[in-house]
Amino acid sequence: MRINLLIIIVISAFASCKENKQAEQNKGKAAQNTIVDVLLAGTKSIQNVIEVNGTVIANETVTLHPEISGRLVYLNVPDGKQVAAGTLLAKINDAELQAQFNKSKVQLELAQKTEERLRKLLQINGINQADYDIALNNVNNIKADIELVKAQLDKTLIKAPFSGVLGLRQTSPGAYVTPQTTIATLQETNKIKIDFSVPEQFASLIKKGNTILFTTTENKVQQKATVIATEPEINTDTRNLKVRAIPNNSNINPGAFVKVFLKEGAVSNNIVIPTSSIIPEASAKKVIVVKNGKGKFVEIVTGNRTATGVEVLSGLTVGDSVVVTGVLFVRPNADVKVRSVKTLDQLFNEN
Repeated sequence: MRINLLIIIVISAFASCKENKQAEQNKGKAAQNTIVDVLLAGTKSIQNVIEVNGTVIANETVTLHPEISGRLVYLNVPDGKQVAAGTLLAKINDAELQAQFNKSKVQLELAQKTEERLRKLLQINGINQADYDIALNNVNNIKADIELVKAQLDKTLIKAPFSGVLGLRQTSPGAYVTPQTTIATLQETNKIKIDFSVPEQFASLIKKGNTILFTTTENKVQQKATVIATEPEINTDTRNLKVRAIPNNSNINPGAFVKVFLKEGAVSNNIVIPTSSIIPEASAKKVIVVKNGKGKFVEIVTGNRTATGVEVLSGLTVGDSVVVTGVLFVRPNADVKVRSVKTLDQLFNEN
């Protein structure tokens, strides 16, 4: 009787130890389950938007250089001031040219008198035709010399080629300047243009008269501009097409950086997931879908990228639980624990 009681006690103790060990294993296994957040896959209306960089340029811009070398005897270049077209901005010493001009005028007066006298003699056969032709040719040569001096005198004057705003003055009165010397810059800023380039595969989106959207560094609100022209050919080095547009609001400084947005094609309605949920591999892209408490790796095909994620063309169906956090810790077919269900807007705002 005592032996039977002892056997029963031993068997009970053994069973109790086994149950405790199994409970501890189950507890440890539960503790090892990866905790994740999931996104319930759903469709979203999206339109692919191509984003490119652009630069604001003045409607007209020029760097003012003298055409000839010489000393500046006049300089009227107020920094940053508006000037009208034709305004005299600078003048180079022209004393030698003026003296040459006066000399030529005296020579012309004498040559004209001689030509007139010989013409009268020719009419009465007082001289031969050759002598008169020499006198007439002398008059014409002096007139040509005078026109040449006038052209050289005109080169001593630097005038504003159009109305605009002067930049900072780069020289001083009395300085000796050459055609390489920069006097200042002049820009027509009441009108501006935007230059940008698009890859050749998107060249079909650009048509003269199309409206584009852009933002500046200072103003993130999208503004409108109208395409006015494109280069006739695609750049063979970059394979980009250069485009020029005029913004509706011209209150932007030339040289400013802008972001240009082009809408491509029609609106599509596909599943969109965050970029962080995608596992890139050498030959495919995968996401993790929670099914029956386990993480299943699913291959997907992606489409356009949007501001809120990536478009999924195939591989997922509406309602799939896509892992969006803890992606790196999930193993294929391993148990996972879902902490919360996120929406795409929540994920975008968190980022």
